[in-house]
Amino acid sequence: MQMIWILTGLLTVALAASFLGVVHPIGDSLAVFRVGLCVGLLLCILALRRGGFARLILIFVSAIGIGSALWHKIPNSDPGPVTIYQKNVLHRNAELSSLAADILSASADFVTLQEVSVEGEALLRDLQTAYPYQLLCRYSVEAGVAVLSRIEPMDEGVCRKTYGNAMITVDLPTGPHHVAAIHMAWPFPGDQPEQFERLFGDLQALEHPILIGGDFNMVPWSNALTRVARLSDTKLTTPTRTTFLIGSIPISIDQVFAPGGGFLETRPLLGADHFGVLARVHAAPQISVQTNTN
Repeated sequence: MQMIWILTGLLTVALAASFLGVVHPIGDSLAVFRVGLCVGLLLCILALRRGGFARLILIFVSAIGIGSALWHKIPNSDPGPVTIYQKNVLHRNAELSSLAADILSASADFVTLQEVSVEGEALLRDLQTAYPYQLLCRYSVEAGVAVLSRIEPMDEGVCRKTYGNAMITVDLPTGPHHVAAIHMAWPFPGDQPEQFERLFGDLQALEHPILIGGDFNMVPWSNALTRVARLSDTKLTTPTRTTFLIGSIPISIDQVFAPGGGFLETRPLLGADHFGVLARVHAAPQISVQTNTN
């Protein structure tokens, strides 16, 4: 019984720390496993035979933890008119033709891709006719991010190799918008915190509203993704979907952000280790400028 109390204490501390990503990046690393920590804590509570009041407190804490994740499962926006297909391709993908067919069947306005290897550039060639405007930002033989568009960009685009960001600017019916493909490293102790700081700086310097598709290697309820939404003035598309498996543990680390949010659905693996997602999002509304005629 003493060992169960010790395990309960460790799980409680880890769960509490998963809310402290604003203090230290290890908090966001623990947030990835928040639901698992809650489940483990509940199992410990069931095994405890004493401490009625303490057990009630721990049940309440677990409920808050699970609720913070399940909240993102609730759709908070209607499907929008702009579509984004987001996919981590996997640098050694052997089903590129099938993936290309799925992307074409989705008929998205934009495609955001990660882990586009040199061999994976065959996918871009297969999509060239449907998506003639392509920006590939390569930072190694196996890794590159790309944003594909049916709409001719207004600029040459931006390539940030320090954290994987390919971004173009297009003119939508409601005005110019940036469209970005993002790929972040693994969480702390990986390079992700430093990469997010670079991304935060770029988001603060934006000239127009932005649409973002990315493999963030981070869950929606983390401090990092909360800051992405705040600094970019966007909303996370929902409901969150399982996009990656750590063993048999499902997690959501591929996200799409848009000014008005949107609705997210899952696409097949198709040779990758990430599920694709298709987001139907709302761009920023047209801003009308009224002049004083008096």
